Amino acid sequence: MRILLATAVLLSGCAAAPPARDPAVVRTDTGAVRGAVTTEHRLFQGIRYATAGRWAAPRPVRAWSGTKDATKPGHMCPQVGSPYAKTVSTTEDCLYLNVTTPRAVAGKLPVMVWIHGDGALGAGHFSDARALASRGVVVVTINYRLGVFSGFGYPGLANSGTYGLQDQQEALRWVRRNAAAFGGDPSNVTAFGVSYGALALGGQLTSPGAKGLFQRVAMQSGETMMDMVAGSLFPSLPAYPSFAWRSTEEVTALGRTYARQLGCADLACLRALPVQRILAIPQIMNVFQVYAYGNDVLPDSPPEAIRAGRFHRMPVLAGATRDEHRIFVGMNYDAAGKPLTERQYGTLLREAFGKDAPRVKRQYAAHRSPSQAWAAVLTDRMWARGTHEQNTLLAEHAPVYGYEFADRRAPMFLPLEADFDWGAYHAGDLPYLFPEKAARLTPAQRELAGQMTAYWTNFARTGSPNGPGLPAWPQVAEGTQSLAPGSIKPIDYAAEHRLGFWN
Repeated sequence: MRILLATAVLLSGCAAAPPARDPAVVRTDTGAVRGAVTTEHRLFQGIRYATAGRWAAPRPVRAWSGTKDATKPGHMCPQVGSPYAKTVSTTEDCLYLNVTTPRAVAGKLPVMVWIHGDGALGAGHFSDARALASRGVVVVTINYRLGVFSGFGYPGLANSGTYGLQDQQEALRWVRRNAAAFGGDPSNVTAFGVSYGALALGGQLTSPGAKGLFQRVAMQSGETMMDMVAGSLFPSLPAYPSFAWRSTEEVTALGRTYARQLGCADLACLRALPVQRILAIPQIMNVFQVYAYGNDVLPDSPPEAIRAGRFHRMPVLAGATRDEHRIFVGMNYDAAGKPLTERQYGTLLREAFGKDAPRVKRQYAAHRSPSQAWAAVLTDRMWARGTHEQNTLLAEHAPVYGYEFADRRAPMFLPLEADFDWGAYHAGDLPYLFPEKAARLTPAQRELAGQMTAYWTNFARTGSPNGPGLPAWPQVAEGTQSLAPGSIKPIDYAAEHRLGFWN
């Protein structure tokens, strides 16, 4: 019988080939998932990476049999949306992630894990990672708990005010276990994020639990070292020494206050409340858009830890936009139909800077409008000052590549209508990295987008953004890289933002 079978194979001219592997199916450590495949990419959506009870640590998911569908996003975490983002969710089962890879994967690719911005709304699937993946990387975008479901504190809660940070760490542990199955290198992971996502990464740099979970970090418009000037985000908001870091005691006190509003006297009552009841309290998501320190997740305030040199050493790419605060001033005043008057500008300066208000006004008098002047004051005093301190301190122990996104004609991708010059506004660089927001880019802006995706993926690959065909990018001690269409060059960031005056 064996001789007959062998003869039949020889006569057929070749042995039967093994069945081709289905590129849409990947086996993770807990089970198989089926995604979508195009001519250029593979996209896997809605992969559950953890489960978590309300205000409890996340846990890895249990294994499953069969193949799960991964062609649709998972649930968003609870949120009520905003005037500029009409997103709503009441589902706490929300710890999902998405993976985008090139269609053909040869060897182990760098992995980039995206932490989306805004600590009260958003989800990973809103960021289309195809442009980045086309540069030869695996991109993972994640959901994590937001607002009151992340930053809430109460007596008896372990690690109050850190649940979103814990989710991010659990997602990174999932990446470490599963990157290779998608063609990625689990020993070469770059965590990157914008705004609140970048702030979170500033915390992860100092968190003991994040050690070894990523090897490079890119922080876009992060607030890690930023303080709050009176009236900066909202007209009545007081000054505060930190943008979003609060002590466990402060967060717990806040939790007690809001528990009374919710009619609860203990944790069991709070955990039994419907999500809709919690979200019905005005501003509760924004109030708890903070992370707490003085616990196992964040033993110290991240700004103080960084100032003391206590952070995980790794290459850093970090920066801000040229006109960070214009979007906040525009939303509060001009887009609301009430642009600042000269008198209101003077009042804001006095409330923020007291006896130094006249000196500040002399420095920032030559602007198109009082709104633009107030935005310039806060961009320099808060954003640039915090970014410069962060990059300078990190550069004492690690290679740091600083940047400023400087395209003052960047298209506004949020639904904001106003006769207002938004400039290079906060998060205005997102359309240059994620193509779903890039429809209105000019040819010159598209060229800049290609250069930026090349810089970011080079950094993920080697720890340096530099590469063939790109303007040289020095480390931050030699200058901050200005990114604008047709004009990429190092600048003196401190001089441009008058940091000598502010310091």
